[in-house]
Amino acid sequence: MNETKQDGAGDVVEALCAVVPSERVTAAADIGEDLLHDEAIGIFGVRPLAMVAPQSSAEVAAVLAWANGTGTPVTVRGAGTGLSGGAVPEAEGILLSTDAMADIIEIDTDNSMAVVGPGVRLDQLDEALAPLGLVYPVFPGEYSSSLGGNVATNAGGMRAVKYGVTRHHVLGVEAVLASGEVITTGGKFVKATTGYDLTQLILGSEGTLAVVTQATLKLSPRLPHAATVLAPFAGMEEVTEAVPKVVASGADPMILEYIDMITLAAMGTTLGLDLGIPQEVKDTALAYLVVVLESAHEDRLEADTQGVAEQLAELGAIDVYVLPPKAATELIDAREKAFWVAKANNANEIIDVVVPRSAMPEFMNRISELASETASWIAGCGHAGDGNVHMSVFQGDPEVLADVMKRLYAIGMELGGAISGEHGLGTAKRGYFLELEDPAKIELMRRIKVAFDPNDILNPGKVL
Repeated sequence: MNETKQDGAGDVVEALCAVVPSERVTAAADIGEDLLHDEAIGIFGVRPLAMVAPQSSAEVAAVLAWANGTGTPVTVRGAGTGLSGGAVPEAEGILLSTDAMADIIEIDTDNSMAVVGPGVRLDQLDEALAPLGLVYPVFPGEYSSSLGGNVATNAGGMRAVKYGVTRHHVLGVEAVLASGEVITTGGKFVKATTGYDLTQLILGSEGTLAVVTQATLKLSPRLPHAATVLAPFAGMEEVTEAVPKVVASGADPMILEYIDMITLAAMGTTLGLDLGIPQEVKDTALAYLVVVLESAHEDRLEADTQGVAEQLAELGAIDVYVLPPKAATELIDAREKAFWVAKANNANEIIDVVVPRSAMPEFMNRISELASETASWIAGCGHAGDGNVHMSVFQGDPEVLADVMKRLYAIGMELGGAISGEHGLGTAKRGYFLELEDPAKIELMRRIKVAFDPNDILNPGKVL
């Protein structure tokens, strides 16, 4: 660290200690390395001037008012499990950690809602809800992630085919604007037509518009019975063609995932997953469909499971397995760790393109052609029920990789999709977004950003 930055960092620490208690402030040199980055591939950590961990919206407001007055960039960090570089701080800015705002403020069983601080982790909330027979059903694959981060990225996950994503379950927020003003949007009601929907505007804005200090969440009944069906197919096209038929069957799957043969094999090698699939099936199956059903009634679940199994057989599955509970848990756990498997195998990029469900066969075919044309290896799995495709791209040449990524995103958008289905843009996908998106939409987003944050202190350089 050079002398100028040391002096600047000292001034910032002193200034922050004047607006919040000194024990909330951490000097630059004392910030742990793990706090300087998220989990995005190829995005490196940056050491800010200081870190502050406020305990209330009033303290957040005081910090932002100071930052706005001095033009100091502020990057908000939750659990750091993001995959887009959205939580990487600025070298001349401060890191605002929400870890100290981890209170479950209220669980309202009459309205089936909860009010939580941004630092509350999904596993923490789930533990509190389980005895009440309730669940917050959005699960983006990492139970240590924070609700604030989920709100910032509009997190999704495997259960989105049935329950939707974060924006379908956040009914209101308390948020602090860049000016230090505190606003409350929405509330414990499920519909309103009173002016602009600021809740939905802040959701998914990746910390660039406001700092969320509370979220009001809609909860669902926790259904006690579940079953998992695994169906190997001869090819990915057969899997993607089966998906809309399963969705239309009325079985209402909670999870509907595809896993290609390469990814499932990597899960076996890296995680020790062994589902007991006969070798002759492994030798002929190129893709697998995973269907998880749930119900309040065991007999109804059995009937739905039988119906889905028969339907998959009719749709051309090589075989159909209703997994025992232990194997089912291991499979879903392995699927949740697919990103880590790809990272451990040195993937160069991991994408989360989303396309209309009906466009998945064409998307997968065109990506296969792209991989062959560029001598790249592209493998993956994804949320087949909602068209969210996760792919690991292996291409060692940086120039070729950049071309592959741009073309891959362009194909998704051409088919009516979007660059990011759930991870957000951050810095990892910002360049592709700015190049491929409609310029008129980007300009409108810039004007919205200026209206919320005229001095551009909130997570600058992310998204736009």
